[in-house]
Amino acid sequence: MHTVTLQSVLTCPYCGHAQSQTMPTDACQFFYECPACHALLRPKAGDCCVFCSYGSMPCPPVQQGRAA
Repeated sequence: MHTVTLQSVLTCPYCGHAQSQTMPTDACQFFYECPACHALLRPKAGDCCVFCSYGSMPCPPVQQGRAA
């Protein structure tokens, strides 16, 4: 089993604000409100969570190679 990274930098596609977040290990995060412009981010089509769509690291289930 390889190491799972729990920190990911989410970057807002609307205003470009980037902020480090700790990813949940037991669930996918479907919504994220940008702290700068307050846009509500949702996963892109085919992605399971906002970290897979807008983060520097995919979510822990994807990192572990299992479907989220």
